[in-house]
Amino acid sequence: MKWRGSEESKNVTDRRGMSGGGKAVLGGGVIGIVILLINLFGGESVQQLTPILEQFNQGSSTTTEETRTRTLTQQEVEMGQMVKVVFRYTEVTWSQIFKEHNKTYREPKMELFENNINTQCGAATADVGPFYCPADETVYMDLNFFKELHSRFGAKEGDFAIAYVIAHEVGHHIQTLLGTSNEVRKLQSKTDTKGANKLSVALELQADFYAGVWAKHNQKYLDAGDIEIALSAAQAVGDDAIQKRTQGQVTPDSFTHGTSAQRKEWFMKGYNTGDITQGDTFNALK
Repeated sequence: MKWRGSEESKNVTDRRGMSGGGKAVLGGGVIGIVILLINLFGGESVQQLTPILEQFNQGSSTTTEETRTRTLTQQEVEMGQMVKVVFRYTEVTWSQIFKEHNKTYREPKMELFENNINTQCGAATADVGPFYCPADETVYMDLNFFKELHSRFGAKEGDFAIAYVIAHEVGHHIQTLLGTSNEVRKLQSKTDTKGANKLSVALELQADFYAGVWAKHNQKYLDAGDIEIALSAAQAVGDDAIQKRTQGQVTPDSFTHGTSAQRKEWFMKGYNTGDITQGDTFNALK
């Protein structure tokens, strides 16, 4: 992906190599050490916990002192620069799309971290993978995730794997701004686990669709093979692919993100249409 020399987002905080864990936002007791049970491009799992956690967060936000404990390598510095540029690409694209639909886009934030982080959705470790927290409208990423995405899950290496994940997480921000996530939470509270999982799948596939829409509007920055890299990442993190690799069998009723085929299908639908109105995954999955 073409990114060198482009404008960087001013909404990215890089906490890599720092101690202190960032914002300390939770109250005391067991809630203060909640670990979010999400993995591989999660989003809705965090959102489901948000209403509960916010009750404990009110009035408890503080900032811990941070110190840099190590110097970032040149490769890490460049990766951080690339992430900031891609995040800026999302800001420009979605601001324009929202304007075309007579809406105002509120830019999200991003925090790069290592090992663990405290957020307004709870405390999380790097094991959860990249995620979006609607309570503070922030995307959280430990970039070491992408090494595992390649080595353990077989995704192709390349900048656009990271760009795809960023665009997917920003897709959850779009859902927050449009009220989709809130509606899904209400519906999930009225159904059983199987029904709630199906709604989660629809939400995740829509975030993949929005990632594809973003890619369509940023074709001028794409290199040959970038779309194949995105599809490789989508293939790697399908529920069926993960379950086969980790437990040796597939249990569809437990899917929360969609199959590899579905994730690739909806990303490509977004990419082929570039039209935000074509992403009704909820009715498509009925």
